[in-house]
Amino acid sequence: MPPLRNQHGSGTSGASWLAHIAAGEPFDFDGDRLREECGVFGVSQSADAAALTALGLHALQHRGQEAAGIVCFDGRRFHAERHLGLVGDHFSKQDVIDRLTGHRAIGHVRYSTTGETILRNVQPLFADLYDGGFSVCHNGNLTNALTLRRSLVQDGAIFQSTSDTEVILHLVARSPKQRFIDKFIDALRLIEGAYSLVAITNKKLIGARDPLGIRPLVLGKFGDSFILASETCALDIIGARYVRDVENGEVIVIDESGLHSYHPFPSMPPRPCIFEYIYFSRPDSIVGGHSVYEVRKRMGEVLAQETPCSADVVIPVPDSGVPAAIGFAQASERPFELGIIRNHYVGRTFIEPTQNIRQLGVKLKHSANRHAVAGKSITLIDDSLVRGTTAVKIVEMMRDAGAREVHMRIASPPITHPDFYGIDTPDPARLLAANNDVEGMRNLLNADSLAFLSVEGIYRAMGYAYRDSIHPQFTDHCFTGEYPTPLTDRAAKTAASDQLSLLAEPA
Repeated sequence: MPPLRNQHGSGTSGASWLAHIAAGEPFDFDGDRLREECGVFGVSQSADAAALTALGLHALQHRGQEAAGIVCFDGRRFHAERHLGLVGDHFSKQDVIDRLTGHRAIGHVRYSTTGETILRNVQPLFADLYDGGFSVCHNGNLTNALTLRRSLVQDGAIFQSTSDTEVILHLVARSPKQRFIDKFIDALRLIEGAYSLVAITNKKLIGARDPLGIRPLVLGKFGDSFILASETCALDIIGARYVRDVENGEVIVIDESGLHSYHPFPSMPPRPCIFEYIYFSRPDSIVGGHSVYEVRKRMGEVLAQETPCSADVVIPVPDSGVPAAIGFAQASERPFELGIIRNHYVGRTFIEPTQNIRQLGVKLKHSANRHAVAGKSITLIDDSLVRGTTAVKIVEMMRDAGAREVHMRIASPPITHPDFYGIDTPDPARLLAANNDVEGMRNLLNADSLAFLSVEGIYRAMGYAYRDSIHPQFTDHCFTGEYPTPLTDRAAKTAASDQLSLLAEPA
């Protein structure tokens, strides 16, 4: 089968990419993934609020593995536990849960896209305001946080962290409104970007979703308690009942009198992040009324229709490529095989002092199932292709295991633009598809063929007709370059860089 060509301009030589690979950087299979954003969870009224929150965070661990925190309120005091590391490393201990007394709680798992991974950045963040305590946690990224922070600092504000979330605390504290909910909404009117927020005060559990609904947030019920969570899988783990998604632009307030819903923003069509369906959400979650698992299978089916491959077997790149590979295999009537086995009992790949040993470290997490691969033509299915450093090692691994041909199919379009809404994408210079056409990428990966799902195809898999890049139904800027909100901080940075360039020019 001849290599497939693509629509993304002429390829580059790939010299810089090859130099990057050859430079001996520590290799990590997780390092070539789009980093999960964060996960939030909240409980309105339960004697087991801290334990329920810890369980919910366990279910959301895939959304952030760098830090976790819980804040509770017991009617008199707020109690906080914030730690670097995994939920299970800290919140499985009874003495920790015993310290988190209270009937109202919120929790957060973190992957840092804004702010360093240090203890003072671990959420939920807390502040004593004029009318009581306020704790908040955030999934997403504010695209004007640096601009707001600069203004606040010039006006005398003192920041305790480098997290964009702390801007919200200061904006709430400085609002001239009288009621807390009005202060909170006042702050929301000033921020831009993507956010799902869960917060508690002395009297309330609060949830909020950005006006476009870029980041997910769901409402559940556990007995008499309301639950707020990033995904339905966090409701499932505690046996809570899913009630509905929090609407885009909605603010929910839960207090002793019940649930109150506010819609402070003009009505806008929702624009959920397409990567929740491609990669971020757990396969057993329901996001926006869609089963994530079924959507990923359909992406594989449409991929098989758009870019068929007559290879002997279909093999997923574990674990995220599995549902799409099942769909691809079923649609193409080819056998599905586990040609790559993942070891789930290791953390991030270790760093050894020499390149030879470092290369062996790749096999800590993934190894070839030679029996399923040797002598066969294979179709490798993955959910996305970012820098390509993982893909080149996977192709090499399959060839070393005796694969006769290695064809790659990616169940999403080429990632050509960076994200500014909570996904940690590499610098554009390291986005493989931003600097190479498909033929150039195929050469760099040493694959026999390479093809991607089209933007139209991903919409079709979601059950939508792709209209055009001017009126998209999802936040899909990584593929199209169409950013749905202002990028204030980026524009300011670009302007400052341009000014420095002008100053540096000779007179």
